[in-house]
Amino acid sequence: MAVNMESLSEATSGAIGALLSTTILYPLDTCKTKYQAEASSRGRQKYRNLTDVLLEAISKGQVLSLYQGLGTKNLQSFIAQFVYFYGYSYFKRLYLRRSGTKSIGTKANLIVAAAAGACTAIVTQPLDTAASRMQTSAFGKSKGLWETLTEGTWSEAFDGLGISLLLTSNPAIQYTAFDQLKQRLLNRRQSGQTNADSSPEALSAFTAFVLGALSKSIATILTYPAIRCKVVIQAADENEGKTKGAQPRSSKTVSSTVRAIWKREGVLGFFKGLEAQILKTVLSSALLLMIKEKISATTWVVMLALRRYLLVSRDRLKHN
Repeated sequence: MAVNMESLSEATSGAIGALLSTTILYPLDTCKTKYQAEASSRGRQKYRNLTDVLLEAISKGQVLSLYQGLGTKNLQSFIAQFVYFYGYSYFKRLYLRRSGTKSIGTKANLIVAAAAGACTAIVTQPLDTAASRMQTSAFGKSKGLWETLTEGTWSEAFDGLGISLLLTSNPAIQYTAFDQLKQRLLNRRQSGQTNADSSPEALSAFTAFVLGALSKSIATILTYPAIRCKVVIQAADENEGKTKGAQPRSSKTVSSTVRAIWKREGVLGFFKGLEAQILKTVLSSALLLMIKEKISATTWVVMLALRRYLLVSRDRLKHN
């Protein structure tokens, strides 16, 4: 019961952190995604940098369109982080219990994080695809969630699933680095918790922010070519709305996307938008982990109080 409660506490605090960080940084995320999705030929591109997307929204009077798809993205982020943090915490504690060790090594941590990431990708892929299509639609032309999900075949809702599974290495690298750095900092202050009901020790907001930014930067640089391909695969069609009903949405595969980027933009095309990706994801992950660390103790107390209430209620029912 204690393992499940702590896993649930980790998942809840992580999901709340994701919800807040996604909402705060969503306009930046929209600009980043539209910039990455542009498949330009050499010397010809609509967006030369990230600010061009923002300037376009302002010039067209569509600043609020920077929030198109926010509800879907928040739903996807909340579910994804809840599933990820619950799976990561649960699998890690299961490993520690069965191995009989007090700490988890780097290799085992990577495997546990990748397994949690794979579960997350499968569960949330349709929402992830829908959010990307909404963000990359022309300003003011974004469709609703249900319309976006049902405009093509069911398999198209899972566009990019293969590459999403490949990208489980990103959070695996990120959270493994964060967890290992966090443990090294806390080990000096921990003398072992003897009270099972005591809350886990948390990092300060600043420390969590710095460690979150550092771990995410490393993961983003190592996996960015796959991230760029995923955005291009999931992006809305460029001619959407202009030739309505003419042709169905063209299928994009990883191999065809790689060839297209290589042909049109060369090797540097696989790193187009890297600066924007680092800026957005580092801020997002750092905020997420900072919020999670600050509310984890409160979440633990709430979960503990809920458990005690349920136990007391159960005992009363037995006596009655």
